[in-house]
Amino acid sequence: MDEQRRITDKLNEWAHQYYVLDNPTVSDKEYDALYDRLKALEAESGVVFDDSPTRRVGGEVLKGFQKHDHIARLYSLDKATTKEELSAFLTRAQKAAGKTPTCTVEYKFDGLTVCLTYDKGKFVRATTRGNGKTGEDVTAQVLTIKSFPLKISYQGTLEVRGETVIRLSVLDKYNESAAEPLKNARNAAAGAIRNLDPKVTQARKPDIYFYDVNYLSQGEEMSQIAAHDFLVAEGFKVFPYFRVCKDEAALFDAIDEIERQRKEIDVLTDGAVIKIDEVAVREDMGYTDKFPRWAIAYKFEAEEVTTLLKGVIWQVGRTGKLTPLALLDPVDLGGATVSRATLNNYGDIVRKDVKIGSRVLVRRSNEVIPEILGATEHYAESREVEKPTVCPYCGQDLQEIGAHLFCPNRDCVPRLVAKLDHFAGKNAMDIEGFSESTATLLVEKKGVKNFADLYALRADDLQDLEGFKDKKIGNLLSGIERSKQAPLDAYLFAIGIDGVGRVAAKDLAKKFKSVDGLKGATEAELVAMENVGEITAKGIVSYFADEDNALQLARLKEIGIDPVWAEEEKAGIFLGEAVVLTGTLEKFKRSEAQKLIEERGGEVLSSVTAKTTLVVAGEAAGSKLDKAKKLGVKVIDEAEFVAMLDK
Repeated sequence: MDEQRRITDKLNEWAHQYYVLDNPTVSDKEYDALYDRLKALEAESGVVFDDSPTRRVGGEVLKGFQKHDHIARLYSLDKATTKEELSAFLTRAQKAAGKTPTCTVEYKFDGLTVCLTYDKGKFVRATTRGNGKTGEDVTAQVLTIKSFPLKISYQGTLEVRGETVIRLSVLDKYNESAAEPLKNARNAAAGAIRNLDPKVTQARKPDIYFYDVNYLSQGEEMSQIAAHDFLVAEGFKVFPYFRVCKDEAALFDAIDEIERQRKEIDVLTDGAVIKIDEVAVREDMGYTDKFPRWAIAYKFEAEEVTTLLKGVIWQVGRTGKLTPLALLDPVDLGGATVSRATLNNYGDIVRKDVKIGSRVLVRRSNEVIPEILGATEHYAESREVEKPTVCPYCGQDLQEIGAHLFCPNRDCVPRLVAKLDHFAGKNAMDIEGFSESTATLLVEKKGVKNFADLYALRADDLQDLEGFKDKKIGNLLSGIERSKQAPLDAYLFAIGIDGVGRVAAKDLAKKFKSVDGLKGATEAELVAMENVGEITAKGIVSYFADEDNALQLARLKEIGIDPVWAEEEKAGIFLGEAVVLTGTLEKFKRSEAQKLIEERGGEVLSSVTAKTTLVVAGEAAGSKLDKAKKLGVKVIDEAEFVAMLDK
């Protein structure tokens, strides 16, 4: 066993030098010979160490991805596209810090985010980011990658975050012999990880660049500089660019440096990430629902190309609105082949002088479908895009409302399909096994038109549909049945009220408690809410005044789908308190203190406002403490906080 241990350590040392430090110290022949010796020893002893390099070989094809909840949420980043927006970010940070804060600058890579968990020094699992709270377990896939350690010195529970990438040179080499060449490095990386066959992952040779400590159970929360140093010390691969900036001029210099160098590096990148370094300033700036206020991604100018416009088709959405979609002569843009692009409406087509058969300028930005900016050249065969007068799917005369065209036929097939697909979506009723193609089959073959029709489906109804076998039928019907328990906010989003997104749906659910409660709301009551404007308020009132909508909701109610807002019963010393935490607490992590307050009936806010009733101030409390004093909000220190917890 001593020899097996020595060989394992030596192979890991060589792998770290090769894959992390890019500094190979032995030939492939020497590595392979020692690797074969290790395999023989493992077969002889029947023991495989946790950090053995033989664990990194791609295994059998998996049956599916398992869901996994992250210990701490993985936030996304707010974006800036101009230096002015970046200056505004720094100004907000300066106000929170009371001085010019220290920033760090790193490359923003275009790949797939993964989160690796360690416990007691051992690698436990790898997951995708998912929605930030729950991801997919991709341990088997990530184990084929050699740019991270299987064993570290840190003995607590740890989550580290990195970006999976496929280097451009590796992609080119892969494509030389690939049966299906991969055009885009980002999609190639995502496909390598989100593939049920780990051997596919291994064949594509992805790397992971690590950049963040997402959670640690022992020790203080880390600044970005400390997190970077920690990752390097523990043997994680980090990209060799990390700048510490003390003022705006240094920050802009770093941004310019990245923009100059990004075309020369071997990794696909689309910007830079700027983070406030000091933990106390981060705590004072807090978070929104989507991202930390103390970090931002600076996105470089979108890439643009010209190509021929071959045609325009008109798509009908769930509200009946027609949206023009441009069909392009395929062109490479940002590493992807683009053949379609958006045009907002007919007025947009006229304003941009877009004609079929002309050359148009196309921009691809932030991973959304490309956009046509305008025409660059017309030809003798160029012709105007005709404004439709009837629906291209059902032949109904169109209505023009404002800048848009609408099909008024509620039974128009693509309109029904889009409505049902939205209703069943993950952020709505979350019907597992449902898709747009399923919706199309149900509308065209089974006459499904309304939400309630889904709940009347039986196995016999689905057996003659193409692609529907017993297992798929069972999964779909089970998903439909489970969706009856969807919470009120998901339901309000699902039914498709104009202007009501996921955040507004939750606010409406909290305030009005039920569908009937919202149905009785006036425009004035709705506009008074923080996230509801006049247009959305009118949309809500109009939705419930519509007879067809009322009939659909009544049918859902008849089959038992009438959710109400379920407030958790709260009791305890902080009941009714709106609490802000600021500064560093000696005995508690911020997340632990928040949990203790919420368990005892309180609400934790990210900033001091007129709503705040209590501030818990730890060491080095900053601007939040000053604001609390100005507003006359009650302030307690950590000792008083502990005393309240003990009551």
